[in-house]
Amino acid sequence: MSLTNLREQIDAIDSELVSLLNRRAEISLQVGKQKAGEPNVRIFAPERERDVIQRVLALHSDGALPKDALVAIYREIISASIALQRPITVAYWGPPGTFTHMAALQRFGSSAQFHDASNIPSIFGEVERGLADFGVVPVENSTEGVVNYTLDMFHETELKICAEIYINIAHQLVSQAKSIADIKRLYTFSQPLGQCKQWVETHLPNVPIVETMPTSRAAERASEDPEGAGISTEKAAEIYGVPILQPHIEDNANNRTRFLVIGRNEPPQTGRDKTSVLFAVKNEPGSLGRALRAFEDHNVNLSMIASRPTRNVSWEYVQFADFQGHEKDEPVQRALAELRKHSIYVNVLGSYPEG
Repeated sequence: MSLTNLREQIDAIDSELVSLLNRRAEISLQVGKQKAGEPNVRIFAPERERDVIQRVLALHSDGALPKDALVAIYREIISASIALQRPITVAYWGPPGTFTHMAALQRFGSSAQFHDASNIPSIFGEVERGLADFGVVPVENSTEGVVNYTLDMFHETELKICAEIYINIAHQLVSQAKSIADIKRLYTFSQPLGQCKQWVETHLPNVPIVETMPTSRAAERASEDPEGAGISTEKAAEIYGVPILQPHIEDNANNRTRFLVIGRNEPPQTGRDKTSVLFAVKNEPGSLGRALRAFEDHNVNLSMIASRPTRNVSWEYVQFADFQGHEKDEPVQRALAELRKHSIYVNVLGSYPEG
């Protein structure tokens, strides 16, 4: 078959695709009209999006299109459909090009309205004040552990966790310098530096660190400093026009970061859920062990626990924990009831579909 004939087939398929996408959009508008008449309508339904993606992947079978590409296409279709019903505003830790920005794009698609906030507390503040529908914040890295800035904010907010996002982390050394030997300053902060520790100690052992948050700001500083370099994302390097001097300087190729979507959404049970909780126990022998046995006794699987100091009393701590199941599941309800018996404070931060 000739190249002309093949291209004609592609053109015909494109015509059919556009027609089907417009039909899908019209139905989505009808869904939006029905939602408008319902009380307490949720504009963001992560459980529905997960079902759509899983169904599409099941239909994919052994098709030629890579699965990652198919998921990316459908995330944009879903994003455009939501925007037709009502645009969603999402706050993230900016400026553009950060990993948090990339996570927000992955979760909400490019049809959402994004607003970059200067720090993690500002993200919480914008959602609390209604300036944004949702916020995206980093919470845990597979090599560096929890993000304390985020955990500390949950002590003082009524916002709920609505969803989680996982993205692979790849760090680039970006610089205007001609070679690594010409670098006199490294712009970065604790999290990316810890994820690239071996590489930095080997190749830049005596270069001073200039504390710069977040990663895209490091690219911006490096773009302005001919003797400086930044640990940054590929997206930020593109935005600020600074060359990638050395790609993939992360120590662990399997490095991933988990992000949380915060808002006032409360997703329903799906059968594959996760719940996050804050709790505090008395400062006395065995108190934490007794509290944690609530999960074991009711067969609820803890997947993460981290301690953070309280803001009010020195040497007092609260626990941040994730476990499998939804707050409305009977085993979880029993475990939480027992946890409350052994705690002086329990705050369920949200139940949401597992990412």
